Amino acid sequence: MKKQLPKNVRQIGNVSDSSKIYVEDYVDTFFNQLCDKTDQMPIGAFLVGEKVEEEDQDLIYIYGAIQMCEVTVKGQDIQIQDAVWKNACEICKQYFENAEILGWFLSVSGQPSEATHNIKKIHKKFFSKEKSIFVLKNTLDREEQFYIHKYQELMECGGHYIYYEKNLEMQNYMIASRKNNNMTPSEPVEDRVTKNFRDAIKEKMEKNEERHGARLVYAASTFLVLVVFVIGITMINNYDKMQGVQQSLDIISKSVANKEGDEVMETGGEIVKEDKEKEAVESDGERENIEETILEDDVYVVEKGDTLATISRKVYGDISHVEAICKMNGLEDGNLIFIGQKLLLP
Repeated sequence: MKKQLPKNVRQIGNVSDSSKIYVEDYVDTFFNQLCDKTDQMPIGAFLVGEKVEEEDQDLIYIYGAIQMCEVTVKGQDIQIQDAVWKNACEICKQYFENAEILGWFLSVSGQPSEATHNIKKIHKKFFSKEKSIFVLKNTLDREEQFYIHKYQELMECGGHYIYYEKNLEMQNYMIASRKNNNMTPSEPVEDRVTKNFRDAIKEKMEKNEERHGARLVYAASTFLVLVVFVIGITMINNYDKMQGVQQSLDIISKSVANKEGDEVMETGGEIVKEDKEKEAVESDGERENIEETILEDDVYVVEKGDTLATISRKVYGDISHVEAICKMNGLEDGNLIFIGQKLLLP
């Protein structure tokens, strides 16, 4: 059955595009345990897993590690005996069915910090196949250096992935080898690896929550901007409507004012008309009175307050006949008239 790409992963360093190495978290924990035990003598382990080719990429899954029963040192050189290799193959069959040994791991104290000629010689002896893996871990800086065998050379990798899954096979092996690894009962393998897994998941969840929170803030900000924009548009529209209403009110006010003015003018006209009619009636009365004072032979009897001008206005409606009245009555001074005097009218 083809192995599925892990979902929960953590990247270490810069991973190559051509060959990607995935190390299961139980195996990474086992590396650290071996590093803690390393003193003067180096400690080694064989890497167990499988290789998968997918879309022009080599995916190398390391989900098991078997500690070497012995690593000897002769002078400055490290030696691995054939019996150690055979023992590892038997353990691999026992705990990691359907898996193969893909490479090896070495924990050293101090030097070397890189793959020496001696290490390359050992690798070529046991792992001559292409894309086999070598991992070197130094107890001083506790950094891991991954190498892949390509073109007959060990080439250093820029990075790899740590992935998390149940991995019962490695768990069972670690429990069985607890005594050999000097682990105390207070440090159960399952608890340590589970803790690492939970920490990784927690870290991932926290990142997701941060992203989710950032999305919420962005959405809220966008919504607020839209609300302000809508309110602004509404206020502008309302302002235009208010302007229109104000203009309508002004027009109505002007119309009402003009109508009232017309009514006042009309009323005023009626008043003027009535006044004129009243004056006409009064004039007619005066004329009737004047006519009553005029004799049949056109004689006017002077009354109190009369002058030639008022007499002319009473009789003729204007003062243009003053001179004619003077001539007809032989008056040199028109003001010298008296009450009861009879004046001839032209």
